[in-house]
Formats: sequence, structure tokens, C-alpha cells
Amino acid sequence: MGIKVVPKEQLVDQVGTKTTSDWVTIDQGRINAFADCTEDHQFIHLDEEKAAQTPFGGTIAHGFLSLSMLPKLSEGQGVVPENVMMGINYGMNKVRFLAPVRAGKKIRAHSELISVDQKDDNRFLMTSAVTVEIEGEETPALVAETLAMIVCA
Repeated sequence: MGIKVVPKEQLVDQVGTKTTSDWVTIDQGRINAFADCTEDHQFIHLDEEKAAQTPFGGTIAHGFLSLSMLPKLSEGQGVVPENVMMGINYGMNKVRFLAPVRAGKKIRAHSELISVDQKDDNRFLMTSAVTVEIEGEETPALVAETLAMIVCA
């Protein structure tokens, strides 16, 4: 779909718009880098030999790594009003980690704009329902509601 730009007055009419991102691979290098950034070095994320003995059969991404991929997964997707200056993460609701992402798997996001709350002439609080799919698996990695404050010129 890409980015759809609409007049501010028509933004609320876009509720229900759905998008799907491209696939992104969660490889061991990315998992290792995230472990270093967060100082979360549990064996299930880093020790391929030891992790192979678990029910997961190998290393898995941190749940928060999957969550932190949302900006990348939403890149170039969605609906915005004309004259956007910036979008700021405003928070999340109802985040649930449903399945681990095994090293080497691909993920993508399915998003639906579920509400637009106009705060003033130039600020809009947009809420989206997001599901992060794991390629070839029934259960998604996570579900969440994301909130973004969009500021227009």
C-alpha cells in the first residue's frame, strides 16, 4: 500500500485501513546485538547448543526485540494527514507475546487503524491494532495496540 496522504479533515474516515509490511529476517546476529544493547544474555537467546536442547529447538529472539521491530515493520506504511511534521510514539496498549521468534525466521506486521482522536488543529492521536506474524507459523509473535501522536504544520 505504501503511505496514503489525506487532508486532515478526512483522516478519521481512514479508520479501518489495513496494511501489511514486508518480511524482515530475525537472524542470530540481530538477536546477539539486541542482547548486548539490553544486557539480557540469557542462554535461550545466545547459546545455540544449549538452546537446541529446549522445546524451542534453538535460540529465540527476545520478546522485546520482536516488539522493537515495529518501527521498521511500519516503515512506509499507513495513512497520514497532509503536512506532517513528525510522528511520535505515544505508547502501547494490550501488548501480548504469543509465540517466540526462532533465530532465522521472518516476521511481518499486519496493522489496522482503529481510531483517530483529533487533539487540536494540528495534532492527531492515531491508534492501530498490530499483529506480528511469523512466517510459516499459525500463532503470531505478538499482538498490540500502538499509539502515535502525529503533528502537522
